[in-house]
Amino acid sequence: MPAAPLTTVPYLPSPPSFRGRIGRDASSGYYATSRRYRLHLSLSCPHCLRIAITHSLLGLGETLPAVLLPAVPDRPDGGHSALRPLYEASSHRHPGPAVAPVLSDTWTGRIVSTHTPDILRDLALRFAGDDPDRPVLYPHGTEAEIEAVEHLCAYRINETAQRAGQADADATARHTALASLLRVLGSLERRLAHQDFILGDEVTAADVQLWVTLVQLDTVHRLHLDAAAVHRIADHPHLWAYARRLAAHPAFGRHLDLDGIALRHHAHCRGLEAAGAAVQILDWAVHIADGAAAQPCQEPLDGFMGPQHALHLRPSNSA
Repeated sequence: MPAAPLTTVPYLPSPPSFRGRIGRDASSGYYATSRRYRLHLSLSCPHCLRIAITHSLLGLGETLPAVLLPAVPDRPDGGHSALRPLYEASSHRHPGPAVAPVLSDTWTGRIVSTHTPDILRDLALRFAGDDPDRPVLYPHGTEAEIEAVEHLCAYRINETAQRAGQADADATARHTALASLLRVLGSLERRLAHQDFILGDEVTAADVQLWVTLVQLDTVHRLHLDAAAVHRIADHPHLWAYARRLAAHPAFGRHLDLDGIALRHHAHCRGLEAAGAAVQILDWAVHIADGAAAQPCQEPLDGFMGPQHALHLRPSNSA
């Protein structure tokens, strides 16, 4: 029997191996202090992209440096060689791939967390402090709404879009998935017709999640769909205007690695499912350039370092 074609896009990393949290003070073990911790991110990964955007929105470049990793992992198991010493120091003979994102502790040379939701919340609630100029990404009383948006993006957009473009599924299943996806996009369209951001008048963590999801929808999932389906997805003017507006924001657009996303996608996804609609919904590069032109005094990727800095760790036997 011939092998079934690969039809899904593996946008989720392996289940989290490390779930350390940043506490309020020294009694917590891990506590927020300047330049103790380091982020390790590959911007082609949607989870890493969410963290990079949050890091920039909160202006944490000096407090919490970030190391940029290649778009496509260089190890056969799907991991990054640069992260392997961290994984080995944190879990002897760690059996899984050394994947990003990672929040590491430079004092011990070990991993604090690989769990994106925890990292995002700790950046906003532990490192951002009380600076009134920083956005409040998790406003009090919005926790349930933000979690609902995260769930909607993961399961009702990303997962449903995958099913809608699954090459080896029957036409009825693809049609049902597409109809479900369009219902969700329609509900977001109606909300954004009357407000600037998904939860109201200010940017929150929900907008970071939704924007990255829309990027994935246009740069990855679109390639699995036919032109008619893509036109129906694009027919939500308020939703895509919102995506354009955030792309022009320097904390969002300047982290968008379009070439890296394409490389990562093609490294995983081959066969019939790669021959979808060729025309993008948005010209992301143009909107990013518009945002950069409006912010001529800001250096790109503030606080981000090249991958060579990933080796500046204590030896794996450090206490």
